[in-house]
Amino acid sequence: MSITVNLYYKGEGGSAKEFAREMEERGIADAIRAEEGNERYEYFIPMKDPETVLLIDSWRDQESLDMHHASPMMVEIAKLRDKYDLHMSVERYVSDEGGVPDKDKDFIRK
Repeated sequence: MSITVNLYYKGEGGSAKEFAREMEERGIADAIRAEEGNERYEYFIPMKDPETVLLIDSWRDQESLDMHHASPMMVEIAKLRDKYDLHMSVERYVSDEGGVPDKDKDFIRK
């Protein structure tokens, strides 16, 4: 089972993009990717909303996610969120252990 959290960072004047850029340039994002249990940590910019950055953050299990949230790194992330005056919304998903059903595979071009 994996847990995926979609975090939508909203700001003004490009602040969400600057936040993501700083997370990458300072190596914070890479440090998170190296944490035990992290499966994905990637930023995306929605085409219709350039003031939002989507973070897709996946973890092996709740324990791994809890350890990440308890890490000192979260203090740095919180400081950056404040620096860029970001507001967030969150969606949380648990993986489908059965995978993609055969009837849906016809719609996937590989």
